[in-house]
Amino acid sequence: MDMTEKQISSQLIFDGKVVHLYKDDVALPGGVRSVREYIRHVGAVCVLPLTDEGEVVLERQFRYAYGKVLVEIPAGKLDAADEDPREAAARELREETGALARELIPLGDYYGSPALLNERIHMFLARGLTFGERELDEDELLEVFRMPLSDAVNEVLAGRIPDGKTQVAILRVAAMLEKEKKA
Repeated sequence: MDMTEKQISSQLIFDGKVVHLYKDDVALPGGVRSVREYIRHVGAVCVLPLTDEGEVVLERQFRYAYGKVLVEIPAGKLDAADEDPREAAARELREETGALARELIPLGDYYGSPALLNERIHMFLARGLTFGERELDEDELLEVFRMPLSDAVNEVLAGRIPDGKTQVAILRVAAMLEKEKKA
């Protein structure tokens, strides 16, 4: 069954620093017309840093849209749409935690709100960590801390880590390590 919607026209409604809001007229399969409002985003990366001791390096950060501090893994937007996600992940990891990783393992992509946002978050696991100085952006205020991976899984399952990308990365890494143990 073809479910592809065809763009008839597109109008930029708001052109911000990070988000770009569009209103498109589309033709649905069968010829019915509709409107789609959505946000275009350059894309992002997130990294689950895992120490040799099995601890996840996490951050507490105030998120203005929710008006509260959230627990998250290091993350950030791409500097450009064509930036290498692996390089961006290494940069964000170093800037936010001071860590360098011996290996960055892709965990797949995360689409946080595909009904209205085209942001693609490239997810990575960072292993073989060494720590140095952080290089936070001038508008970043982060508290970095560590938690055993098993505790992070429990926090996700208990609903105490509501950030979607962080939930997915923690659960994927836990499942991946469990599978490695059984192999």
